[in-house]
Amino acid sequence: MAAIIVGTASLIIVLSVFNGLEDLVKSLYADFYTDIRISPATGKFMTLSSGQLKQLSGAENIRGYSLVVEDKALLQSGTMQPVILKGVDSNYKNIAGVSRKLVRGDFELGTADHPGAVIGAGIENALAIESDRETIPLSVYMFKKADRTASADLTESVSTSTIATTGTFIIQQDFDNKYVITNLDFMKQMLDLKADEYSGAEIELKDPSKSDATKSALQLIFGNGYLVQTRYEQNQSLYNVMRTEKWVIYCVLTLILIVAAFNMVGALTMLVLEKQKDIQVLKALGANDNYIQKIFLSEGILLAILGGATGILLAVFVCWLQVKYHLVPLQGDSFLISYYPVKLVATDFLLVLTTILVVALLASWLPSRKAAAQPIELRS
Repeated sequence: MAAIIVGTASLIIVLSVFNGLEDLVKSLYADFYTDIRISPATGKFMTLSSGQLKQLSGAENIRGYSLVVEDKALLQSGTMQPVILKGVDSNYKNIAGVSRKLVRGDFELGTADHPGAVIGAGIENALAIESDRETIPLSVYMFKKADRTASADLTESVSTSTIATTGTFIIQQDFDNKYVITNLDFMKQMLDLKADEYSGAEIELKDPSKSDATKSALQLIFGNGYLVQTRYEQNQSLYNVMRTEKWVIYCVLTLILIVAAFNMVGALTMLVLEKQKDIQVLKALGANDNYIQKIFLSEGILLAILGGATGILLAVFVCWLQVKYHLVPLQGDSFLISYYPVKLVATDFLLVLTTILVVALLASWLPSRKAAAQPIELRS
């Protein structure tokens, strides 16, 4: 039973830690990626007419949207730094959570003629600047849209300008080291885009749980020339990796329960040997093989239920201590939190209990069959 308690508690605690880390990562990505994104099915840019935007505004479950243009660029402040420059409209701060993750300065994007830039903390460090104290603007270099630059002269294909830094955000290294948020009109001017050309439309939903249904409705509106993705699909590889890791850990820790099952097999086998006379007496009184087998199967299930219940209570207690007192810290200073997050999920309890019962039944079957096969030899 002690082995079952340890195995159960280990499974619940580790799965809860994975749930906590998964929620943390999802919350970080949710600050940058919106509920739904519409982008071109091929190429970098797409055309959105006023009629399509009107349909988008009137679609069911749409709270709001922001039009964006993004492309690779070079920023220079003494040193060159490659970035992804993302131009957004005035509604972006209401759609995405970047403006809530500022650690320095303000979310001011300026105008097309006097653009402002909110930069990731990694880019700020690489350029060795402080975004809210810089008096000298950064130089920006970008290639214009390919089909507008037929000249063989490279200088005619490159747009150059300056941009003032206004703030710094910290979300997650993937974003902090790559992205710079700026004014939409400035980006369109740099890339020489038409008024109705964009990289995408980022959408916030009234009810995110209905994202799949909303995606299908938007796909019908815009057609196959546009790619409509939910937040999960925008980060599908990340979510798949997290889910796979959790199942791998579950399988590895189930080995602890299998080891516990060997202990159970040994304990029940010894019990069968000790109770040979009692088994023979029961058979002499009329008990059949199935009745004897049920006795020892019940013994195994009782061990599993008591051990599993105790292990779950122990796991809940440990998780409560971790949430309240942060017993196990995260090593290093580069994390947004200083301790391992935990989140208890009901389906994990059902999964672990089912696993314990299955393992207990399999472990009890061999000793119970051995007990049922005992012959009646009262004089031996």
